[in-house]
Amino acid sequence: MFESIKKNDDFLKVYHNGKSYANRYLVMYLLKTGEDYNRFGITVSKKVGNSVVRHRVKRLIKESIRLNMDFVKNGYDIVIVSKKSAKGLNYAPIESAYLHLCKLHHILIDRE
Repeated sequence: MFESIKKNDDFLKVYHNGKSYANRYLVMYLLKTGEDYNRFGITVSKKVGNSVVRHRVKRLIKESIRLNMDFVKNGYDIVIVSKKSAKGLNYAPIESAYLHLCKLHHILIDRE
């Protein structure tokens, strides 16, 4: 299981001081902390859909994080924001978008 970002202040710190990249479905904010673990925050706006839809998108993002944890460098606070276009997708495009953003941030470890 991964550590979560829960406090609004922590989210704001990542938004204001971190670096962000976006693709078609997700936006990823990244702030280096120097800890030996990562903390993740996931945000899915009401613009994406009702609570059922938002929760499904959130679960898909969480699963992408969980299954690829071993391939992401440690020491970061990471906030992932879902875009409207993520509504109704299945797992594969969400995971692909997540890994694409990890590559852009240079936090992906080679899978060898």
